[in-house]
Amino acid sequence: MIALVRPSDQTREDSPLARARLARQLTVEEAARRAGLEPERIEWLEQGRVYRFPSADEAVATLLVYAASLGIEHREARELAGLPVTPRVLERPTRRRLLGLAALVAAVAALAAALRLPAMGGDEEASRAAAIAAVEATLPPPWQVQVEVLNGGGDIDWTRRVASKIGALAYTVKRVGRADRFDYQETAVYYEPGGLPLARRLSRALGVRTRPLPGGTNPRRLVVIVGPQRGPGL
Repeated sequence: MIALVRPSDQTREDSPLARARLARQLTVEEAARRAGLEPERIEWLEQGRVYRFPSADEAVATLLVYAASLGIEHREARELAGLPVTPRVLERPTRRRLLGLAALVAAVAALAAALRLPAMGGDEEASRAAAIAAVEATLPPPWQVQVEVLNGGGDIDWTRRVASKIGALAYTVKRVGRADRFDYQETAVYYEPGGLPLARRLSRALGVRTRPLPGGTNPRRLVVIVGPQRGPGL
């Protein structure tokens, strides 16, 4: 039995995630630090031992965080999965120029919104969205933000579902537990001093409000207190 079990505990050479990590010349420990995950979770994913996770949702969320931290894009993901890949339409230099142009347009839109200049075509909503995108582009990536998800409405299953959604957005979910009480009326993202921009980004993704914490020194720490579920959304 020991001889049969041991090979499955080693990183498989055909593991797509292991190939992606090795292509970036990262050890398991280095990849874990980059993703903000425990090394053993990286090993579970690369070894295909999904059953080691507490739930399938947590395994999927961890996979999303890990893939995002490695910078795996759609084309590479299809290659790693052995799926057909369409030919590149743009060469890299052209693609870089277009990305640079898009960033410049977003920056100009953000400046126009800050100065309250009229948006092109009078589309204020598009101008506001461009301004938000430009601001969020300067923020640390989600996996560098620690999030605690607390049950404030008395429904731990709903709290875990919200935590899975946050993990799927590539955030580092450090803890899922109970809040100090169960009478919170709505879900909100709480932030420490200096963390408002990060809190707003997550709150927009969840469709909830932001609220300040009374103290703290880590602007990259967010606390999501989950209230009762209201319809299909949060």
